[in-house]
This record gives sequence, C-alpha cells and structure tokens, in this order.
Amino acid sequence: MCRSIKPLRLPDRPATETEVYEAALQYVRKVSGYRKPSRANQAAFDAAVMEIAQATRKMLEALPASK
Repeated sequence: MCRSIKPLRLPDRPATETEVYEAALQYVRKVSGYRKPSRANQAAFDAAVMEIAQATRKMLEALPASK
C-alpha cells in the first residue's frame, strides 16, 4: 500500500516511539488522502494516528523478536 512505511520489527532494536508515530501518520495520510487535514477534520485525523500508533505498539510487543 505505501512503500515509504518501513518495517518496524527490527532484529537489532525495538522501534522508537517516533518511528511508530511516523508510520501511523503516513498510514493515515495515505488512507485519508490528506497530507494536512482541515481544522474540521483535524481531531478525527489525530485520533486515528494515535489509535493506529497504539495498535502498532501493542502488536510489536506481542510478536516474538525477529531474527
């Protein structure tokens, strides 16, 4: 879907909060079609980024370490 989102399950270190947030932001931008949403859509956009970042962290914590 989006080639600029890089893998976050790394063999040598866990993903940083910044990396998780940036991946979530890129995903929401791609899906919504907004690079910068209007003020009317900003709250929904930000909430989606935070929910996706949280789900990503939860998933990464649940997966075994990559080798």
